[in-house]
Amino acid sequence: MVGGDPSDELFSGFWPIMRRFLFAFLPLWVFLIGYAAGINIIIAAIIAGASVSLVAIYEKKKIEQEISKSNDGNKVIK
Repeated sequence: MVGGDPSDELFSGFWPIMRRFLFAFLPLWVFLIGYAAGINIIIAAIIAGASVSLVAIYEKKKIEQEISKSNDGNKVIK
C-alpha cells in the first residue's frame, strides 16, 4: 500500500463515508441531547465538541487492530 490511507480499508471502504457523516452530525446530536436534557448550553457545546475526538480515537484504534491483524503472519525472527 504505497501512499494509501489505511482508513480506506476499514469496513470494506465504507468508513470514509461514515466518518464524514459522524464528524458532521455527532456533535449536533450530542448538543441536542444535552440541550433537551436541560444541561447549560455552554456545557452542552463543550461536550459536543469533545465528541468529535471520539471518532478520531475510534478510527486510530481500528486501524491499529487491522494492521496488527494483517501483520500476524509476517513475524520472522531476525
